[in-house]
Amino acid sequence: MTEAILGDSADRSVDPSSDPVLTPAERPSVRHPLRILALANQKGGVGKTTTAINLGTALAAIGEDVLVLDLDPQGNASTGLGIDRARRQVSTYDVMTGEATLAEAVIPTAVPRLSIAPSTMDLLGLEMELATLPDRAHRLRGVLKDIGQDKGLSRISYVLIDCPPSLNLLTINALAAADAVLVPLQCEFFALEGLSQLLRTVEQVRGALNPKLTIQGIVLTMYDPRNNLSAQVVADVRGFMGDKVYETVIPRNVRISEAPSHGKPALLYDLKCAGSQAYLRLASEVIQREGRVPAAA
Repeated sequence: MTEAILGDSADRSVDPSSDPVLTPAERPSVRHPLRILALANQKGGVGKTTTAINLGTALAAIGEDVLVLDLDPQGNASTGLGIDRARRQVSTYDVMTGEATLAEAVIPTAVPRLSIAPSTMDLLGLEMELATLPDRAHRLRGVLKDIGQDKGLSRISYVLIDCPPSLNLLTINALAAADAVLVPLQCEFFALEGLSQLLRTVEQVRGALNPKLTIQGIVLTMYDPRNNLSAQVVADVRGFMGDKVYETVIPRNVRISEAPSHGKPALLYDLKCAGSQAYLRLASEVIQREGRVPAAA
């Protein structure tokens, strides 16, 4: 499947922690280069969209300007950030087909410094529409390459791409455009099997489309300390992937589950809940792995 998607569009010439979260006042004032992170996992129900929403909110809360780019036709990231379907007049479908610019699709959210490019069900037909185009795997990279020169988007320091739960052309576009992949992984029995498949895809994309692509980290989600299986999955994944696994583990938390129905990230819905606090710690780890602030001694 992945090889068929890569096809002749391959461009072979292209070259831990629980530390306190820094407030914007404590952060360095220098402007950092744009970083593009693809949140990907071909399995559904692993907390991918929840992580995109709440990590984006947490990064914004500590001073980053963040754009969530919704590439999932289900549009759950858009809904979870309070963007109803009537407001999605311009979507990522329009951007990917060249009918609109990214700036035209971007909508501010209720979270300061956090915006979203929403999706619609139109994305379901995109793969067929792009199938014969030689640049079909690079459409998103073409959209994002000049983001720093766009006056309305130049402040963005992170783009978080919420990928669909499959390894289709949309996900390949995200991986071809990204600097790194962040993998949400549910603490359940089949986690490692799905992870192995995704890692093979990342290697194929790195070899054919995007040599700079790396694994930013793997975040374990829906952890239940009362469940022995959860603890075993955590141990297995850490044993298999080592320091690629974030120290922060996202717990199974009812407030996280409730928040999307209110069109809010968990951090707005209930800042003090265990899930919100975990995402703040995850944001701090992401920043540290990017080398933007020194790790605490």
